[in-house]
Amino acid sequence: MRILLLEDDKQLGDWVATGLKEEGHVVDHFADGKDALIAAMGTEYDLLILDRMVPSLDGLAVLRSLRASKNTTPALFLTALGEVDSRVEGFEAGGDDYLTKPFAFAELSARVGALGRRRDGGESATADETVLRHGDLSLDLLARKCVRAGQEIELMAKEFKLLEYFLRRPGRLVTRTMLLEQVWDMSFDPTTSVVETHISRLRAKIDKPFEEALIKTRRGEGYVFGG
Repeated sequence: MRILLLEDDKQLGDWVATGLKEEGHVVDHFADGKDALIAAMGTEYDLLILDRMVPSLDGLAVLRSLRASKNTTPALFLTALGEVDSRVEGFEAGGDDYLTKPFAFAELSARVGALGRRRDGGESATADETVLRHGDLSLDLLARKCVRAGQEIELMAKEFKLLEYFLRRPGRLVTRTMLLEQVWDMSFDPTTSVVETHISRLRAKIDKPFEEALIKTRRGEGYVFGG
């Protein structure tokens, strides 16, 4: 999707933009409300992510102006104003969703995906299986057992959680940021190598002894399982 991001906190804005780009989105990041409004009036976006309190023109005013001009692009407010009145104000201005700061990138990503599916008319599915399978590999979540090609594979706790995360998203790009937040409960940290280390260990157990590699690297983007 092409996303307009209005956020005047440079560090936060860069973090959000980086995470969204890692997921394959095109992001135009603005710190000034007037600049964002001009861009939104002249460019077709798939989603607007708007901070409430920014210079020149706040996020509410930006969205009100767009809705007045019949612009129906889905809008997500991303703001520190979490009171009920502020939320109601955001929805009355034409907002489609509201996420308060601080937040986990994984939740933002999920909301972005949901708004994208809503725009496309698609539906999402949830998986409650206790045994996850892909080809000749299975992961029993209750017995905590991993088997590939009839061979039981012993996994450490984080390796098990990492593999479960991959198995629930076959063929989809999984970024480093997503793994840090969902598997390690960490915010984006460009200095840590924990993801790469565990990916290497997991590959040594579920890929290296077998003919087909299931975990594939997309350089500069992330990983795809079975795709």
